[in-house]
Amino acid sequence: MDHAQENRSSKEKKSVDFIRTIVAEDIKKQKNNGEVVTRFPPEPNGYLHIGHAKSICLNFGIAQEFNGTCHLRFDDTNPTKEEVQYVESIKEDVLWLGFNWADKEFYASDYFERLCQFAVQLIKIGKAYVDSSTPEEIRASRGTLTEPGQNSPYRDRPIKENLELFEQMRKGDMDEGQCVLRAKIDLASSNINMRDPVIYRILKAHHHRTKDQWCIYPMYDFTHGLSDSIEGITHSLCTLEFENHRPLYDWFLEALQVPCHPQQIEFARLNLTYTVMSKRKLLELVRHGHVSGWDDPRMPTISGLRRRGYPPEAIREFCDRIGIAKVENLIDISLLEFCVREDLNKHANRVMVVLDPLKLVITNYPVNQTEDLEAINNPEDESAGTRLIPFGRELYIERSDFMEDPPKKFFRLAPGKEVRLRYAYFITCEKVIKNDQGGILEVHCRYDPASKGGQSPDGRKVKGTLHWVAGQSAVTCEVRLYDRLFFKENPDSPKDETDYKAYLNPDSLKVEKAAFAEPCLASAKVGDRLQFERLGYFCVDPDSNKDKRVVNRTVALKDSWAKMKKI
Repeated sequence: MDHAQENRSSKEKKSVDFIRTIVAEDIKKQKNNGEVVTRFPPEPNGYLHIGHAKSICLNFGIAQEFNGTCHLRFDDTNPTKEEVQYVESIKEDVLWLGFNWADKEFYASDYFERLCQFAVQLIKIGKAYVDSSTPEEIRASRGTLTEPGQNSPYRDRPIKENLELFEQMRKGDMDEGQCVLRAKIDLASSNINMRDPVIYRILKAHHHRTKDQWCIYPMYDFTHGLSDSIEGITHSLCTLEFENHRPLYDWFLEALQVPCHPQQIEFARLNLTYTVMSKRKLLELVRHGHVSGWDDPRMPTISGLRRRGYPPEAIREFCDRIGIAKVENLIDISLLEFCVREDLNKHANRVMVVLDPLKLVITNYPVNQTEDLEAINNPEDESAGTRLIPFGRELYIERSDFMEDPPKKFFRLAPGKEVRLRYAYFITCEKVIKNDQGGILEVHCRYDPASKGGQSPDGRKVKGTLHWVAGQSAVTCEVRLYDRLFFKENPDSPKDETDYKAYLNPDSLKVEKAAFAEPCLASAKVGDRLQFERLGYFCVDPDSNKDKRVVNRTVALKDSWAKMKKI
């Protein structure tokens, strides 16, 4: 167990779902000698997303809860789409989420020889054959949902001939697409997956691990269950799209002499509003430049969420809250954002940053004088202590916090109106300085020296409190205001024929290139999470350097989208 796991709260409660009920019952009956072995089996053809996080938390979580083990196994059976960078990113994501596979790192390619021998075994018992039909002919011969499939003319090839042809396939004596190895099951089955599925195809491609050793590669349905069996997996947890594949999973294990027969159990995948969860579509967004990369903070990838500033604890809490179901549903992203806010509110230190600066001059404050004021780092965490922030005659406030002719319930700064500067003093606006075009350049105010700390000695009250930054010590930073990538709740609905990219939110990223922050931001490290008072939660981006701080908005202080739904 790694450090992050050891430090989890003992009070953390896991929901008792149907899978945990099954596992507990199996242990009680001493099935598999009471052992629990799960696995997380990603294909290294892209970056993991929040849906994978649910599977990671489930598989590793169950192993932890029942004193079992969880394997990390890469399904690397398609060299044309898989890359080492994806392998490394997957491992980084799993570790970041707080899980550790220790010495249980495996690859389907570890078993290529054994899988090949399993295929030979099927041929020898008359349950597999080499089919020389074209891919189009095979597809057509498998039938439809309402019509049974038709026998291939090669289905009854003699066992000896099948063995010779399969050996030629393995040696590279045949071209890609020239033939495949198919299981001989039932072409009249109501389950199309059982209609003589392809289990091996020719791919003359360089593999990231086995190099050019192989030119035939097993299909997922053939590989998955056998790999589970080889590793002694007890509970093979899959999403619902594999439910119709379970008879095939079991058929291979029953037809062959295998070490054990794992139990496949299906659960509903995670579907999240205002995003897409298809790895193919996420790759399309990257390749077409709709986002800056797999780790773009608008992406639902784990690397994107990490760069945006989502804490791993919040993601685990979210996965626990949504639970494990048997029926597909669409989870509101607001719940994920709520979990993020809840975590960051407890752990993120506060800092004052002005995104759109308006100069404010305190006319009765001594010229060339400054002072340090004490500010609380985190009101939710007393141990976070306090910091000193500089204060002087010239400050900056948010331009939106001032109106020359405000409506009645405008509780911020306006001519003749008194407001409180956070941690500082009461000020009253007396004058507005404009340029020749009528634009506001600066506002002049008077301060009440007796109101230091934002408290009035005579008990008078003000309704508005503004954040600010002192002009002389301000740190310039670039603030990236990220929002939801799509403006439609379900951009990938199967009922909608419109291309999902038509629903991309044009306002998903706005950049403030000249925001002002208090000095402590200069020493913040990449990955540090902060609350910008009154603005939201932010994270220091890897694009930061010694000359420029770049920060990403993780989430706003409140759910503005929820308000929009009510309008």
